[in-house]
Amino acid sequence: MDDRIERAREVYERAVYGGNPTGLAASERDLDAVEADLALARGRLIHARYLEQRDSGHTDPAEDARELVLFERAAHLYRMLGDARGEGEGLFWIGAFHQIIRHDNEAAVPVLERSRELAARADDMLTLSDVLRHLGIAAHAAGRLDVARSHLEDSTRIRRNLGFLPGVAANLIGLAYIAVGDGRSDDARTLIEEAGSLAKDAAPGVMRHVEEARAHLAA
Repeated sequence: MDDRIERAREVYERAVYGGNPTGLAASERDLDAVEADLALARGRLIHARYLEQRDSGHTDPAEDARELVLFERAAHLYRMLGDARGEGEGLFWIGAFHQIIRHDNEAAVPVLERSRELAARADDMLTLSDVLRHLGIAAHAAGRLDVARSHLEDSTRIRRNLGFLPGVAANLIGLAYIAVGDGRSDDARTLIEEAGSLAKDAAPGVMRHVEEARAHLAA
């Protein structure tokens, strides 16, 4: 059991049976934080299920209405708690939902930009790398290749520093597609080969995307 839930039980008993209401407000805040953490975790699992269905051949899996509600609830609670790190992560997932599930970069980008501000303020480098990746994806979709490359390169540097090799591999695939758009086929092949080497050992789930990119280059 989460320690914060156990403390809430103890605070309840002190208030009801001991006549001592001290700690009620603090415990309520603890439970808000528990709820925020749980909402974020549930939302991520729903998102993972969507990606699993999409990558298994369902070209357009159905949206789960709970996902956005959970991410919005998490971001709201973190904001009320003054937790900039948590709010930034919650906003990232809201942006990812709009971009990936609803294919709506116009809705996603402002949320991602706010997430970037909060992640930078909280020194949350993992979330910052995620935000930069998805801002890069949005810029790529808009044909702004220089901006897309800059965002993905920044994200990749952060991920290398963190040792997040699956994330590096995923970014290298995106950079390869950008290189193709720039007419830099040799660079694209180099990026794909590095992505394949990383994915083979650290991220087997990324290998399908590596193979798709190789096929695209060969076409």
